[in-house]
Amino acid sequence: MGGAGGTRQAVIDRRQAVVLVAVVAALVYANSLGNGFAYDDVPIVEDNATITSFDRLAQAVVSPYWPIPAGADLALWRPVTTGVLGLQYIAGGGSPLPFHITNVLLHAAASGLLVLLLAHLMSLPAALVAGLVFAVHPVHTEAVANVVGVAELISTVAVLGACMLHLQGGERSRWGRSLLIGLLFLIGFGAKEGAITLLGLIFLVDAARERLSFRDLPSYLARRWRVYFVMLVVAVGMLIGRLEVLQGVATPNRPLGADLLAEIPKIWTLGEIWTHYVRLWVFPLDLSADYSPNVIPISFGWHAINVTGVALVLLVLVGSIVAWRRGPLGVGSNSARAAAFGVMWFLIAVSPVSNTVFVSGVLLAERTLYLPSVGLAAAVGWLLVRMARDRPRAAPVILVLVLLAGSVRTWTRNPTWEDSRVVFLTLARDYPHSGRSQWLLGDTFLDRGQVSEGLFAYRAAMNLLDSNYVLVTHVTQKLMALGRYQAADKLLDIAIRDRPTSPLAYGMRAGVRAELGDAAGTERYARISLALYGRDPLRQHVLAWALAARGLWDEAAEARSRGDELGRVDFWQRWIYDGYVARREGDTAAMLAALDSATVKVNTEVGRVALDSILVHDFGVDPSAFRPDSELQP
Repeated sequence: MGGAGGTRQAVIDRRQAVVLVAVVAALVYANSLGNGFAYDDVPIVEDNATITSFDRLAQAVVSPYWPIPAGADLALWRPVTTGVLGLQYIAGGGSPLPFHITNVLLHAAASGLLVLLLAHLMSLPAALVAGLVFAVHPVHTEAVANVVGVAELISTVAVLGACMLHLQGGERSRWGRSLLIGLLFLIGFGAKEGAITLLGLIFLVDAARERLSFRDLPSYLARRWRVYFVMLVVAVGMLIGRLEVLQGVATPNRPLGADLLAEIPKIWTLGEIWTHYVRLWVFPLDLSADYSPNVIPISFGWHAINVTGVALVLLVLVGSIVAWRRGPLGVGSNSARAAAFGVMWFLIAVSPVSNTVFVSGVLLAERTLYLPSVGLAAAVGWLLVRMARDRPRAAPVILVLVLLAGSVRTWTRNPTWEDSRVVFLTLARDYPHSGRSQWLLGDTFLDRGQVSEGLFAYRAAMNLLDSNYVLVTHVTQKLMALGRYQAADKLLDIAIRDRPTSPLAYGMRAGVRAELGDAAGTERYARISLALYGRDPLRQHVLAWALAARGLWDEAAEARSRGDELGRVDFWQRWIYDGYVARREGDTAAMLAALDSATVKVNTEVGRVALDSILVHDFGVDPSAFRPDSELQP
């Protein structure tokens, strides 16, 4: 009877710990509920028409994560995240509040699951401390306070849930539990690519509770093969899905402004990044929405900072190897292996974005540290409880100070993600020398009509970010909107040279040539763009006009049909196409109506010149009979 009562009391204590941590996690992020859409939220959620209805959402789920023409170039497919964002948008009518409520609740769930997971591997006090540190740590603000951080949250909750299911099973994996773990793996992987590390984390959890050696692996796999088989099937299925949606499996993108990492030794820059990992966890006062050059500069040799980073990593690894030799982990354990477990968890979870094995899409981003920091929280939890045994008076004071400082910093950081304006102002104030700041400054100047200042900032950004492909195509779009097509055409030379297999720059050049009235050039670049990515309705419609202008009617009709299937677009060349068709059919009234619509739609001086030439040479009509030049929109 006494034993049963003790077990019951332990369960109640564990539940109380979980509830306490979850409540703290929710409270410290409560002021993020007043945030709107900021930064990446705007294109992915607020301005994303593909998630506003169930019919569109079904197609969005099997499309690239970024809902832009270059979405496939960014090599991200997150069907679970897209689906969740769409359901929230539909249910809440586009209001940001439901999104932020969901994020806070998911963070509370992740914090509670962390306590449950670690309570199977160490003492409950250590698990509780780890959960509290994780709940309030400021490095998580980007993931929780920014709407699109839901990808990190869903992925982490799924990974922690899968690890919990695995821990609660016996020594031998069973099909039922393995399938449930596979389902959570599918959800996590579908939310964020980093969840693929669950394969390694499951092994880490097992290795931490046993004394595994290489000769034990055959017997281990004989016991666990079912769970690994299910996860491998899920991983292969997701990779096939990425291949279908993105025409590729892994991201081809290099970190913003860090193309040189593919040509020079990465270790020089990685050493500096590693110092930021330590700083962000130990002293997270200085936080940033961006860590591209020059926030983290590309290093061209050894210096004090990157040498320090490498030394810190080696020191931590040596310490972890020593700590791993201590006793296995388990319920109530105080083994130093917990610290090594935390370090190994961090290294495994951060590996997809660490730029160590391959170059990833970012040098560093605070949101990507959400799942990896589970391990660091575990190590801190063990350390503080161990300290409490030797320094019973100092340890509680240190814990209170850590939690109080973390809560205050998180609370003050949350409003930074209120909207894009606040994010930009904060970034520009803290890191005005960064390439991203200059990029955003260029956007701001152009929005205010200060064109020369905006173009100057863009030039600075391109110098700092090494003429990054995404930045160059972004500036090209701005130049096209300003009617500076010749300058845009020159920038596209840089983009095409940098990324010859990307469809975006070719598609944009097709648009430039179309605006200039160059049917042959339009056809050439539209065909290249569509060969690389055929689901772009705009390029199909532009191609249809170019083919019709050259008298290739059958091909033009086929391109128009494909364009209509993918989506209707409205631009002046489309109406010229209708004018060609109407003239060919002998319908003069329809032809004139189409030409009149074309003159209404043209909105650049360059386009007007090209249109006037087409009206005269192809249709034999006087441009002045339609829309006066004085009515041309700027």
